[in-house]
Amino acid sequence: MSARRLTLLVAGAFCLGACSSLNPFSSSNTKIPALKPLTPVAKTAEVWRGRVGSAGRFVFQPAVFGDAVFAAAADGTVVKLQAGRNVWKSSADMPISGGVGSNGRLVVVGSPKGDVLALDAESGKMKWRVSVNAEILAAPVVSDGMVVVRSADSRLFGLDPADGKRRWVYQRALPALSLRSSAGVVQEGNAVLAGFPGGKLVAVNAINGSLMWEGAVAVPRGATELERIADITSLPVLGSRAACAVAYQGRIACFDLANGSTLWARDMSSSRGLDQDGRHVFVTDEKGSVHALDLSTGSSAWKQDQLVGRGAGRPRVVREYVVVGDVEGYIHVLRKDDGSIVGRLRAESSPILADIQLSGGDVVVQTQDGSVYALGVQ
Repeated sequence: MSARRLTLLVAGAFCLGACSSLNPFSSSNTKIPALKPLTPVAKTAEVWRGRVGSAGRFVFQPAVFGDAVFAAAADGTVVKLQAGRNVWKSSADMPISGGVGSNGRLVVVGSPKGDVLALDAESGKMKWRVSVNAEILAAPVVSDGMVVVRSADSRLFGLDPADGKRRWVYQRALPALSLRSSAGVVQEGNAVLAGFPGGKLVAVNAINGSLMWEGAVAVPRGATELERIADITSLPVLGSRAACAVAYQGRIACFDLANGSTLWARDMSSSRGLDQDGRHVFVTDEKGSVHALDLSTGSSAWKQDQLVGRGAGRPRVVREYVVVGDVEGYIHVLRKDDGSIVGRLRAESSPILADIQLSGGDVVVQTQDGSVYALGVQ
């Protein structure tokens, strides 16, 4: 077993055994706080529902393209849904651990053994299969010119969307310990952005895999390797003005998209993730509080503490609201301008660990038990 693989296993054991904030299925007996009574102001309603199958010990992100939603399950099932109706259902004939990525033509998933499988988005038929020889936990990014796959050892692979042929590999030195994460990459034009163990955010050229710029979100500090874990375990977010990322036991920071220069940074720990609009960055911290920070300066606009201890996930901006899922299957609706909770819906009790996806004015949710549904928020 390689040293790098051992590092990942040790870090994974640490998270599963000790970090209940990172793993809602841990053996911690901490009671989830009860929700306060709410008089809804925002209207929430289930628009449609489908099913794919259990995520098991993995986390699957549904992919939205137009009115189609692609979803995967741990047993190898991949489905295409439209308005909750199964357009097709395929089997990868192997377990799946990472997905889903799609550009509307290809649907790409990854396996625990490092297989990358591409299916035709119209028919669900296999188009190609290649191996990157490392476990895949993250959803690939699929564009017309490249498929970018992130392996669990934090290597990035650029694959030709026509046949899966490897075009480039980007890798960097990793710290002795790192957290096991399902965070992938985001692409904007020819730039692929990825957060790494040790607190670095990098922009890689999607065409050839060369480094465009690198920024320090967090600087590891502490007397032990455990204390020095400062990993980016969620997706960075891109806007017209800035790219922002947040690190566990670290900071949140925003960078100039053109050259990677730091616009601002402030201390904050999060493994959950963030989102932004034209004015604010919204982030869920490690305790479950949701914050709104000024996009230009990083100063606090508001903080919502009512979701502390509930395993609140990545916030997503929907019109004038911010929506957040939790480990009891609730979707919470916060007013974007002041953080007040104005709506709540529980479609089922299964934990929501995957990032909420956006589809027009609706949100698309995949639970750990395998339900995929769309919610309207008004």
